[in-house]
Amino acid sequence: MKEYFLLQFKILNRKMIDFGTPLLIGYTLLPFIFILLSNFLFQKTGFANYAYVFIALSFVSKLSETKRNDFLKSIFNKDKYIILRILENIIFCLPFTLFLIYQKQFLYSSILNLCVIIIMLFNFSTNLNVTIPTPFNKKPFEFTVGFRKTFYVFPIAYFLTYTSISVGNFNLGVFSMLLIGFTCLSYYSKIENEYFVWNYNLSSKEFLIEKTKTCLIFFTLLSLPIIIALSISFFKEIDILIIFLLLCYTYLTMIIFAKYSSFPKEMNISQGILIVISFMFPPILLIFIPHFYSQSIKKLNNILND
Repeated sequence: MKEYFLLQFKILNRKMIDFGTPLLIGYTLLPFIFILLSNFLFQKTGFANYAYVFIALSFVSKLSETKRNDFLKSIFNKDKYIILRILENIIFCLPFTLFLIYQKQFLYSSILNLCVIIIMLFNFSTNLNVTIPTPFNKKPFEFTVGFRKTFYVFPIAYFLTYTSISVGNFNLGVFSMLLIGFTCLSYYSKIENEYFVWNYNLSSKEFLIEKTKTCLIFFTLLSLPIIIALSISFFKEIDILIIFLLLCYTYLTMIIFAKYSSFPKEMNISQGILIVISFMFPPILLIFIPHFYSQSIKKLNNILND
């Protein structure tokens, strides 16, 4: 069992090195970013404890993949397998647990650890054998692929909207829209093959405009039930709703420019730091968006003909 955890540690180190991050910087920077984002969440929202537990469980649930656990069962006997799964689930959510304790959210810390132990009892496949229909065509692959992997997020977001209207909590409704925004944001972490970019047969500027327009239209389509419901139920706060909607548009635009600013390679650690900074201080987007845009044009000019 000790060898298993040492192997996982070596795999983590290898992934960090492959990402281009020195281990010393990575292990210094990651906790710092985690604490900053956690503090930001608890400072800006009154329901951060719910969101925090949900985010932690989303990460831990990845350890319950069927094929992965079938492999572990073939190596360890039943007792060792159960102990190993409990330990790795608890270790995986340890940063979340410690921060909840720091925030004096002892109840939610206990609930989180109880849930990760219960999750250990269940295995589920992340690869579905059925084709989930999407409201998108095949051209914008980010939304087609991303929606099928995260389809369960949208019923949760719509249910949170219903709950926010039922209890008169406008902030919870805004969080449900932001949840969809962050989900759509994650779709742009995947880098496509150069051929699929070249196939657009557009100039670099036209390509970025097309990508951005598609993203904003589809995000609006997914958020429309929330926007309409909140606009009707919280009409006095519609100006705040519009501000958050525009923020979602702005961050989605930034992530597209950031993605292609390093194309055909994945985003590096420095770009990731800039994106994190933008979440902590949104006005700096006025600098970062033009920066990522100019870098994207330079990278895409090597592939697309102006």
